[in-house]
Amino acid sequence: MTNILTITLNPAVDRSTSTDHVVPEEKLRCETPVTEAGGGGINVARAIGVMGGMARAFVAISGFQGQRYLERLRTEPLIPEVFHTHGETRQSFAVIDRSTGEQYRFVTPGPTWTPQQSVDVLTAIRRCTPQKGWVVLSGSQPPGVPLDFPSKLAAQMEDHSAHLILDTSGAPLKALLQAGAAQQDVLRLDGAESEDLAGRKFANMHQVGDFAQELIERGVARVVVLALGSEGSILVENGNRWHAKTRPVVPVSKVGAGDSFVGVFTWSLSQGASWEEALRMGVCAAASAVTTDGTELCRKDQVEDLATDALLERI
Repeated sequence: MTNILTITLNPAVDRSTSTDHVVPEEKLRCETPVTEAGGGGINVARAIGVMGGMARAFVAISGFQGQRYLERLRTEPLIPEVFHTHGETRQSFAVIDRSTGEQYRFVTPGPTWTPQQSVDVLTAIRRCTPQKGWVVLSGSQPPGVPLDFPSKLAAQMEDHSAHLILDTSGAPLKALLQAGAAQQDVLRLDGAESEDLAGRKFANMHQVGDFAQELIERGVARVVVLALGSEGSILVENGNRWHAKTRPVVPVSKVGAGDSFVGVFTWSLSQGASWEEALRMGVCAAASAVTTDGTELCRKDQVEDLATDALLERI
C-alpha cells in the first residue's frame, strides 16, 4: 500500500498543439493535438511515479470530458481515486507559435460545486487518507469550493496522523492568514506568491527566510518552503533554515517544475528522508523539469545526477 495521497479538485483535459504563427481572424492550421490528463495533484503523482514510487491520486471528475480524462489517467503510474461531481470537467488548450516559440494557454473554468459537494469530498478524502502518510493538495479550487477548504482538510488530517503538504495560490492561500485557520504541516510558495502574500518585495534570501519564519510563528504552517527559481528553494522548520540549489542547467520550459519539486520532495519524505535532504532532492527535480520540453516532468536519471553535487547549506 502506498503512503502518499495526492488531491486534484479541479483537473483539466489538457490539449496542446502548434501552428506557424498566431494572428487574429485567420484560420490557423495546427498540428495534431496531444491530449493529457492535467492538474497539480496528478502531476505530483506522476513525478512520484518517475522516481519509482506510487501514489493514490484523488481526482474530482464530471461529465463526458471527465470520462476522457479518466481513460488517460488509467495509463499513468498512479492509483486513481475518483470523486464524481456535477457539470463538466474543464478543458485547457495550449498553442505554440512556431515563429516566436511563444505559448498561448487558454483555460476554461471548472464546474461550480454545491455546498454539499464540498462537504462530501472531505468525507471521500478521509476514506482514502493513508494512516501516518503524506497528503498533497495541489492546484486550483473549483468555483463554489470554500476558500478555507485547505484549512478544513488540514484539521481532518489529524484523525489519521497524516501530514498535509499544500501547494496553492490566490484567495485560498490568503485565507490561511485568517484567524482560526488550521495549521498546515508544509506550505510551499513560489517567489511571486510569497511576495504577494507578504505584501512586499524580498531583496535577498535572508529576507525570504525571515518571511517563512514569520508564517511559522503566526501558526500558518509548521514547515515553509519558498521557491527561488534558478536559485533553488529555501526550507524553514523548527528554527532551522536550509537553502538548496543545483549546478546551472539550460532551461527549456518552466512548466512542471513546481509539481516535480513537490512530487520528489514528498516521495523523499515518504522514504524517510530528513527535511533538508527532501529539499535537496526536490530542487534537483525542479531543475530537471525545466530542461524538458512542454509538459514533461523531471527525469529520474537526471535528478540523481544533479543530486551528486547539489548545494545544501544552512542560512
